[in-house]
Amino acid sequence: MNRRQRNKIVPNIWIIAAKRSDTAHNYLALYAIDWKRGARLSWEGWTRYEDFLQFRVPLKRKVAGRANSSQPAAKIAKKALFLHLNEAQYKELEQLFYQPFSRKKWKVFFRSISRLH
Repeated sequence: MNRRQRNKIVPNIWIIAAKRSDTAHNYLALYAIDWKRGARLSWEGWTRYEDFLQFRVPLKRKVAGRANSSQPAAKIAKKALFLHLNEAQYKELEQLFYQPFSRKKWKVFFRSISRLH
């Protein structure tokens, strides 16, 4: 991999996390992970899936760059992993997302989520 390729962010996995709560307030967040470079991006704050689909996801082309490109969230939603999480699982996902990058921890998390569904 050359220097230009190392600096480029290419998300390998997209995760749409829908947090279910006891109240009527559901919450959606979008996470992007680039496994090769350990890059992680997130966008959050939607309460309705329809509003989320209207969003254009800005992506940085380079790790330290300023140039952005964008993709519609509806296009990303087709290839994203959709997780329905309760509040405890959502907190675990957030903690995992902001900790130092570890593929092993992510695999354990995905296994625990898939067992519960």
